This record gives sequence, structure tokens and C-alpha cells, in this order.
Amino acid sequence: MQASHKHWLAKFLVGTSALSLMGAAQAAMAQEAPADSSDSVGDEIVVTGIRASLEASADIKRNAQGVVDAISAEDIGKFPDTNLAESLQRITGVSIDRSNGEGSLVTVRGFGPEFNLVTLNGRQMPTAFIGDGGSAPSSRSFDFANLASESISGVEVYKSGRATIESGGIGSSINIRTPRPLDKPGMYGSLSAKAVVDSSRNSGDSVTPEVSGIFSTTFADDTIGFAISGSYQKRKSSTNTANVGWRDGYLGSENNWGSLAQPGDPRFPNITNRPDATDVYQVPQNASYDLNDIDRERINGQAVLQFRPTDGLTATIDYTYSRNTVQTRNSNVGVWFNHEDTSSAWTDGPVAGPIFYTERFGPPGPGCAAPSPPPPNQCAIGKDLSYSGALTETRAENKSLGFNVNWEGPDGVSFELDAHHSTATVKPVNDYGSSISVGNAVFGVANQTVNFENDLPVISYNMHPGIDPLNRALITPTGNAFRNAYFRDEINQVQLRGRYDHDNGLLDSIDFGVSYVENKVRSAFGTIQNDTWGGAGPASDIPDDIFELETLPDKFPGLAQPGMIQSFYKFDFERMVDLIEGLYGTCSSPQTGAQGVPGTCLAKFNTDRRITEKTLAPYLQAAAVFDLFGNPGHFVAGIRYETTDISSAALVPVPVDTRWVGDNEFNVVYSGDSQFTRFKGSYDNWLPAFDLDVSPMENVKLRASYSHTITRPDYASMQGGRTIDTLFRVGGGTGAQGNPGLIPYKSKNIDLSAEWYYAPASYLSVGYFHKDVSNFISSTRIDTNAFGLTTPVGGPRWNAAIAALGANATVAQIRQYIITNFPSTVTGNIINSAPGDPLLNFEITTPINSDQTASLNGWEFALQHSFWDTGFGVILNYTIVNGDATYDNTQPSSVPQFALTGLSDSANAVLFYDKGPLQGRVAWNWRDEYLSGTGPNPFYVEDYWQIDASASYEFIPGLTGFVEAINLTGEGRRGHLRSKNNVSFVSPGYARYAAGVRFTF
Repeated sequence: MQASHKHWLAKFLVGTSALSLMGAAQAAMAQEAPADSSDSVGDEIVVTGIRASLEASADIKRNAQGVVDAISAEDIGKFPDTNLAESLQRITGVSIDRSNGEGSLVTVRGFGPEFNLVTLNGRQMPTAFIGDGGSAPSSRSFDFANLASESISGVEVYKSGRATIESGGIGSSINIRTPRPLDKPGMYGSLSAKAVVDSSRNSGDSVTPEVSGIFSTTFADDTIGFAISGSYQKRKSSTNTANVGWRDGYLGSENNWGSLAQPGDPRFPNITNRPDATDVYQVPQNASYDLNDIDRERINGQAVLQFRPTDGLTATIDYTYSRNTVQTRNSNVGVWFNHEDTSSAWTDGPVAGPIFYTERFGPPGPGCAAPSPPPPNQCAIGKDLSYSGALTETRAENKSLGFNVNWEGPDGVSFELDAHHSTATVKPVNDYGSSISVGNAVFGVANQTVNFENDLPVISYNMHPGIDPLNRALITPTGNAFRNAYFRDEINQVQLRGRYDHDNGLLDSIDFGVSYVENKVRSAFGTIQNDTWGGAGPASDIPDDIFELETLPDKFPGLAQPGMIQSFYKFDFERMVDLIEGLYGTCSSPQTGAQGVPGTCLAKFNTDRRITEKTLAPYLQAAAVFDLFGNPGHFVAGIRYETTDISSAALVPVPVDTRWVGDNEFNVVYSGDSQFTRFKGSYDNWLPAFDLDVSPMENVKLRASYSHTITRPDYASMQGGRTIDTLFRVGGGTGAQGNPGLIPYKSKNIDLSAEWYYAPASYLSVGYFHKDVSNFISSTRIDTNAFGLTTPVGGPRWNAAIAALGANATVAQIRQYIITNFPSTVTGNIINSAPGDPLLNFEITTPINSDQTASLNGWEFALQHSFWDTGFGVILNYTIVNGDATYDNTQPSSVPQFALTGLSDSANAVLFYDKGPLQGRVAWNWRDEYLSGTGPNPFYVEDYWQIDASASYEFIPGLTGFVEAINLTGEGRRGHLRSKNNVSFVSPGYARYAAGVRFTF
């Protein structure tokens, strides 16, 4: 929502870096003094706290093969941030996406979450990400919001490829490490409790608890170790958004339904500064203000048992569990546009943005505005103001059971056998589904407008005389949809690793091994839908006391405008669903013929995709060490071969009929029967990796790496069946068909870096990266009929209406003519199919590997510096990312485009203090605007920054009090499409505070 900070940000960081480097040079020449924050035992200095974490991370970076960044826990049970994603964003080149105000998904060097592989202790982890719940889940993205940070000992981000690491991450491979008791013999533990206050909460108590603990011990002369950790977190928050949905990008010369009037059309004078013939523009389809109250409960736990009978043999059994339950209660008020009698004003092209968009509507017919109007098909009910609501509750549950045996034999030979069985499941845990909309409306809107001159789109309306939108007696039940999504990912993996360490000569070591991964995915989806948007029954069906008045301007602090909707009615969701089920059989006898689980509104699955991937991957890597410039240099060469077989089955719903249910809303009706279809695919890849590092002088390291990496296609693209979208329009229908024969994205990577480690926990680094990516997935469209379905558009009834009303008749007029003159083909307010209707055309989209390639390059600058023994230090980093595949906003939606998403510059500036019993940190994180999604239209998330702060004080040894603040200044988020006036969402930001105590022993 802020203007771009890129230029002044670069100057700020360069200037600050110069000042810090002056201190760094002096520190490098001076003798490092013992830090006051250290504990001294004899002559040994033990560094703790923030400096210990930074020093450990710097050591990992310095000693790694290739380009690696890391974060280490400050102490047992004390990770730098309360959220793993929030910690990862501090790493150079890493950006995050937030969900409900918390870090969730990770982007590395411009590649989004689906392009990054996440492992736990070197094991490939299943994903559990349901997305918006409005379609069958398909993402490989790992949701870091599922994991608490208290039981994490470190995170490593591998930015360059390596033969010994699991494939799947073009952007990076991220390894999460958990504590092992035999790594630190003795008894250790930590227990913490804190209270969290989320200032975003709309109403009610926002104070919630978080409790965590970890205990590790060894016994039997340190041959047996046991560790257990757990955490419980409860959070109450709210996310309020203004949302606008948009139609496709039109050229000014187009004359389609929804496009602006052309010269000569009676509506043309209502357009100010109409886009020229070659300009591109978008008109709004709908707009709403949404209030979301969120309750989140997260439970994590891990148990580890280790046995070391001899110095060279260690066996480990571990079990990891996480459960993240999120309940969201939504209330919203909104408008939809029919694109008939409109007025608008526009900015100049070539991408014209709307300044305002208004539509006018005729009055409802006689008696339709009364408290108890007749059934909807007996009068012209007029345009509606929507009052909708939803209640969703989904649970992501991860389980992982692992076994590891490590044997260090004589003469430098070692072997490791590792196996695990891991599952991730996400599904609704209430009786409604994963994405829901239950509608009510007040009919009689005279006009409605969305104004786009401010950051917040201003939605307003006027009713026809005598109609009060705040009269509860006029609120009528309308349409609804209950969408039910389910996702389960199961991974069974066995890895055998071997290593030979050579003591003398050029050869340093040889690594070899093989990995077998079986990945089983089930993604299912079903919908119960009733498209009675013109009214399911009279307003008198619903008692007035179910509605509660809610104000709006106070829910958008700093953004609210005088002309926006001031208030609306939310309702008791559970009671409403019970009422409409009893009245209309909403869930037990839905309009579309879908089936639900008896006694609930959970739709039975009519889309059910099941994919099995089996990958066998042997690898070989050799490392050499040599002297150059009087310092050791290293060269590592490796090759990984992977062969993957895919079996994909899909349950395909069987459509049997169509219905015309609204002005431009048609539905496909299903029989309730489904059939499975199955397809297969396979591919293999050779993935080389080379790393070279040299030290031209002490504490300076130069690196060069070259590698090939891959990312596998998303699950929806691989599904083995054809599905038809339930809703279609006058112009036809849409659908999708998968392709299990897709091959992975492939990237050829070059990494160069220079690093200067001039003092403990202090370094300066500059890196350059270049990626050439091929095998991108695009789509092609096939125009075809499906399942013999028909449409009334162009049929005998349609043509009779045109003959009677004239060629300029609107869709609404044609619909009303058919209802009046062909009553035998009408049921209530629904127009059924009839003999003579032509076949319905569908645009079936199917994915293919395109010959399109893209290049991405960038620079990473990082400085980590401690100011002598003052306790103060800074971390500064800046990442520049460039790509040659960008979206051209000046092209209409009819022109297919390919573009890289997620590319943006990013930066961090952290000031910390660590001395004696006091620790403190202030962290500023910034990400520039980026393209988040493509397709017929682009979707951009605007630049964003936030400030986080934390402080702690150790009152007595082992007892520490702490405070935290997230998004201290309450920065909000905003997204748009082609023009910044094509705002997609706006959400105000809020701070979150926490205070607590921690006991360590």
C-alpha cells in the first residue's frame, strides 16, 4: 500500500553498510574482547543468546559446500522468531506470503512456495495445503504455519544444487533440523508461557495463551538419549478486507457482454474518457466488504529416542506431530454487476483504470418490497444488496515416524540408513465444508457504485423509494454453496548413504547413496449449491432476531472513506443453515442434484484425484581439497540420476442436464454417479552439481557453483480426468483435463559469491545468481461439447424471445420472456433444458509443457556485524531479482501470456543488542511489488514492509521475561490487477503483542 521504496532503500542500505564497515574494519584489526553476555567456565568462553545463534549460522554458511544460509536457535527451545516463516524472511533472498497475519509460504530468489522443497532432518516432507478451499487442492507448497518454532534447532536454506540432497526445489531446498539428545549429552530443558494480544480482533477477548516445553536427557554413560518437546498455541484475530472481482481485460474496440458501450450505443454518453480502441481495461464484476474472525489452535510435539552402544554406531527413532486448526467466521456485504445501464470514468491508457463504475436498476414490481412478497417468480424483484456469511473450520495434521542408523566404520568409511513414513492431511472439521457462502439479500437497489480513487475501494448504493436496507423484515434468503475439499499426502522414503573420507592427497571424500520415495496424493472436492439468487423464499421465512447490525468504517482504520457502506446485517450462521435446511432442503435436497453426507452440509466428493509418484534416485559425489594462495580450496563434483513413474486416477462426475438459474447464470446438473479414469506417465533426469571455493586470503572465501535442479508439476495438472465447471454463462462453459505425462520444470543454475568473515559472527557477502528455466507448464484450450449437454442460448425459445423483443434485448429480458411464454419448461424460477436446444460448447483447458524458457538473475548483498563489545550489532541484506518473462498489462485477456511469478526485490535491516541479562532486537522487513498470479489476467501484490521487535531480560540464571511485537506499526496489504485502480483486495494491518516468561535448565 506504500509507494515503492526501492531507490531510497538502496541508498539507505548502502549508507548504513558503509558506516558498519568502518566499524567492521576496526573490529577486524582489534583483539576480540570476551563478551559480557557470555558464561565463562575456566578458560572456556561460552557464547549464548543472539550472538551464539548468529555465530552458529555464520559457521554453517562459511563451511558449507555451495551457497547455504542458515538460522540457528539461540538456545534449546528458543528460536529467534515465534514463526518459522517469519525467521526465514530474515535470510537474504527469502520472502514470505502471510495468511491471517502470520508467515505461511516461502519464496526464494523469486521462486514461489511450490518451487521450494522442504525436508525435515533430510527427509522429504508431505504437504498439507488446502488453499482457498474453493476447488480441489493441488499445491506442493509447504505451509510453515503448521509448525511451531520452539522445537526447532535450526533451518538451512540450500540455494545451489547438490547431488546428495533430495530434488524438487528450483528456488531452494529448505531443511528443518530438530534437536537430537546425544548431540548434546546431559540434561537440558526449557519451559515457556506467554500471553498474546492480537489488536486485529473485531470483538471479544483477544488475549490467548501459548505454552511450550522441551526436555532432553542422556543416561547410561551417555549411550541412551531421550528428548521430548511440545507446544500449544491459541490465537484469536480478525482479517477485514475489501474485495473486488474483475472481468477479463478488454480492448477498447471490443463489443462483448460486460464491455463498455461503443459509440452510437445510447449508453455511450455515460462514459467519461472512454478507453481508446487499442487500450486495455477491466470492469468490476462484484465488490464486497468482508469481516473474518479467526480462531487458530496449533499443537506440536516430538519425541526422540537414541541409542549409541559403541562410539561408531547410533540408532535413532523419532516421531513428529503437528496439528493446526483454523476456524474462520465470515460476514460480508456486497454488490454484483449485470453490466447493462452503466456509467463510468477512466484514467488514460494504454492500461485504463476505472475511477468509478456505476450501474442503475429499475424498481421492483408491485408488492415485491413488502415484508412478505410473493414467490420470486411472480414479480420483478429488482436488484439485490447481498448480506452473506460463512463458517469454515479446517485442520491440517502432519505425522512423521522415522528410523535412522548411522555407522562410522574404520578407515574413514561410514554408512547411514534412514527411513520414514509421513502423512499430511487437511480437511474440514465441521458440518459445512472448506469454502462456504450462505446468501441473503434486500431487493430494490436503485444504483450501486464502486469508486477507485482511494486505497480502499468505496462501495456505495441507493435503494428505490420506500425500501430500507436496514429493515430486517426485508432480508430474503437467496443462494448458497457448500464446498468440501480434502487433501492427503503420504510419503514413504528409504535412503542409504555412504561416505569415504580420505586422509591424504587431492581426494578428500566420496559420497554415494540411493533414495527411494513413494509419494501418494489424494485430492478430493465436492459442492452442494443452490443458485436461488433471486430468492429461495419470502423474507417472512426468516425471523428478524437472527440478524445483528454491524458497522464497517471502524473495521478499516486509516482507510475508511465517508461514502462507503456504513453498516450491514450479519447473522447467526448455524441457526440460519438449520432454518433454510428445514424450509428448502438446502443440504439434503440441493438444486444441482449433488449429494451430501447425511445430516450435514458436507458435499460428497464428485472430484477425486489419486496420484502415485515413485522416484528412484542414486547419486555419486566426490570432493577434492587443494592448496591455493596458501589456503585450502575445495572442489566438489556430483551427479544425481532420478527416474520417476506416475500413475494418476481421477473420479469424474457425470453431468446429465443443464438449467438456467439466473440472468447470466447457468448450471450443470449431475447424476450423482461418477467414474474413474486412469493415465500414466514417466520421466528421468540427470542432475549434475559442481562447487568450487577458494580463499585468496585468510577469512575470505570465493565460491562458484553450477547445477541442474527440478520442480515437479502441481497435482491438478497431473490429474487423470476431465471435469466440467458447474457454472457456465451465455457464451458457453469451461472445464479442465489433466496430463500425467508432464515433465518437471528444469533449471540450469550458476551461483557466484564472495564472503569475508572478518570477526566471529560478523561477515560481509556479495552473491550473484543466474537461472535458465525450461519445461514451463502452459495450457491449451480445446473447444468441444462434453457429455451431450445443451444450452437454451440460440435454441427455439431464445430465438422466439429475440424475434419478439428485438436484437438488442438484454439477457434478463430474454430470460423473463421464456419464463412467461414457455411455462411448461420452467420450474419455479429455473428454466430447464428442452428439445431443440443446441449443444453446449465448453472450453476445456489442459496443461502442456511449453517450449517457453525464462532466465532469472539477481544479486544478494549481506552484512552481519557486531560492534566490538558494546552488545550492539546489525544485520543488513538486500536482494535484487530480475527476470525476462514479465506480464504485459497492455495485452487483452484473449492473448495468452507467459510470465514468472514471485519476482521482487527484498531487504532486511535488523538492529540487535545482546549483553549481560538484556537482549533486544528490532527487525524491518520489506518486499517490493510482485506478480503473484497469471492467466487471462495478472494479479499483483503491492510492496509491503513491517517492523517487528522483541526484548528479554534474565532476572536470575535460567529465568527470563520477554516481550514481543509483530507488525508494530500496523502496516496493511493491497493487491491489484492490470491497473492499480483494478484493486483486488485491501486489508488493514494490526500489531500483535506477546509477553511471557521462560525457564531454562
